[in-house]
Amino acid sequence: MALPINLLVTLLFPLSVALFHHGWANYDQTRELDYTGVVKEMTYENPHGILKLEHEGKTWTVVLAPTSRMTDRGLTADMIAPEDTVRVVGYPHKEVEDEMRAERIFVGNSKYELR
Repeated sequence: MALPINLLVTLLFPLSVALFHHGWANYDQTRELDYTGVVKEMTYENPHGILKLEHEGKTWTVVLAPTSRMTDRGLTADMIAPEDTVRVVGYPHKEVEDEMRAERIFVGNSKYELR
């Protein structure tokens, strides 16, 4: 017996969120990183914004907050573009090299808390 598509989606959606969403426990909160660099790519979409930041010849994947939180705190999608210089403060991933979770981001003269 085949399951109706809406029932199948209802059953599988929570599983997909659990599999593809990462937890903050994967980041080392004992090692704070503070980098200023050039934005190479920016993605402003859920579950988290992502930017690629070039800092001292290395490109970091920077995991930002959910878009709703960033928008609520005044950081909108049009405020960061490739080739902009930004500063990010956050924590490195425990296992993925060159990935960090941003706690705050400085765009121009403004600071945005992302936690």
